[in-house]
Amino acid sequence: FAAQRHVLTYMEDAVSQLLENREDISQYGIARFFTEYFNSVRQGTHILFREFSFVQATPHNRASFLRTFWRCFRTVGKNGGKYSSICCYLLTAQEYHCLLQLLCPDFPMELTQKAARIVLMDDAMDCLMSFSDFLFAFQIQFYYSEFLESVAAIYQDLLAGKNPNTVIVPTSSSGQHRQRQPPNDCNPLEGVEASLFYQCLESLCDRSKYSCPPSALVKEMLSSVQRMTFYGFLMALAKDQGINRALGALPDKGDLFLDPAMDQELEKLVAQVSGLSVSGPASSSADTANMPVRNSPRINSPWKPLHHRRKMDAESEGSNEETDSSEN
Repeated sequence: FAAQRHVLTYMEDAVSQLLENREDISQYGIARFFTEYFNSVRQGTHILFREFSFVQATPHNRASFLRTFWRCFRTVGKNGGKYSSICCYLLTAQEYHCLLQLLCPDFPMELTQKAARIVLMDDAMDCLMSFSDFLFAFQIQFYYSEFLESVAAIYQDLLAGKNPNTVIVPTSSSGQHRQRQPPNDCNPLEGVEASLFYQCLESLCDRSKYSCPPSALVKEMLSSVQRMTFYGFLMALAKDQGINRALGALPDKGDLFLDPAMDQELEKLVAQVSGLSVSGPASSSADTANMPVRNSPRINSPWKPLHHRRKMDAESEGSNEETDSSEN
């Protein structure tokens, strides 16, 4: 159970953060730190602003990052924008990458480009994409990254008539992603025999130590066609709602822009801001005196930014010293 849930990974990370932030943590105790750390792991907020090597370290981390990306930027998909006449913003791969870097500063551009290529296929990489198209393609590329690397190698071997059983399954999760040569899928008559392709993928899933899509869903997908291209397969994975439900990170496409819990929190924040700004110059002093006092809730910051907060405090103190010296 410990290996399946990657408990050791989280214990090592918790101890590392404990040592890194021991001065701050000593004020309220180690027990509280571990309680809040594992609560954040359970809630999926532990990946915020973390390095990419940690974000992609476990399936739970990847699913948490996908869910966080969707919850933070889902409004991109439903708000009207200058590029679209159907009430949604359309962004380029570079712009989506900038959004990803807001959550993970060192997120590799190569993964974003691979996800965009699933949507755009042979189109130029600077073309615009809707949020939903990019999100579901990104989910497949990010969560099943190692699986797709092996699928690309199997596909190339089948095209060349080689024995795909010699394909080496990736065994490293160091975060270094190889450059995938995009197969030539321009001609619709090209591709590989779907039944043989599935046999190879079934064998891959059986021996792979990394996350793979459910074999039954892959079989159902490939049994409906005679031949399949590489990017046709990736697009089918991205559009399959059964695979999306099995992964469990994102809602169905029809519910993509609905998040009642987040909307409720936003409504509370808006109400608090509105309440704090009700009194204006035109308000009487009596009305102002009778207004209830609203105490803004104190929101705890994620554990990782503690280190950065200490740096900011040090810089602020240095700035104050310079100001004092200039006044003297």
